[in-house]
Amino acid sequence: MSEVLKEVIEANQSYAKTFGDKSKLAMPPARHFAILTCMDARLDPAKYAGLSEGDAHVIRNAGGRASDDAIRSLVISHKLLGTKEWFVIHHTDCGMESFTDEIMNDLLASSLKTASVDSSGWHDSGEGPGSTEGKYINWLTISDNAKSVLEDVLRIRNHPLVSKDIPIYGYIFDVASGELKEIPEATEAGKIS
Repeated sequence: MSEVLKEVIEANQSYAKTFGDKSKLAMPPARHFAILTCMDARLDPAKYAGLSEGDAHVIRNAGGRASDDAIRSLVISHKLLGTKEWFVIHHTDCGMESFTDEIMNDLLASSLKTASVDSSGWHDSGEGPGSTEGKYINWLTISDNAKSVLEDVLRIRNHPLVSKDIPIYGYIFDVASGELKEIPEATEAGKIS
């Protein structure tokens, strides 16, 4: 058993002992909102948004991007579970700013092992086999953080399955200060129409 697996199982056993009334939480989020944010381990949406278990839906992926699957989750969140407001929250110093689709595709074509990065760029640390399947994926990399928040809010707002009566707010979480900073153009684009 790996050390990480052991730690997770032990932590879960401690958590389960004090689970108590959480088994009675309703499936729909009590505060009726959803957050789409990055999977970065430095972000804790429960803390930066003041959430308790059962309060909100939190959808996480690389970059907090409005991928098809993220939009799928938001639509389910609203249509079946009643969320009424959505937040798109990217963050400073995001790893998605450190590469392009071309870099990712080249790394994957070389090897499926974990790559490394240094001052001269990304390097493959493994030897083949690789795969060219990555070239069929839009990695949704980020070159301008505020612009990517706006793009994602617009992608969600303009999706044919998204109700026009859901406000969508655009923010960037600052990993240096812990503050949420609004991207006014994104929030304006996400207004109810």
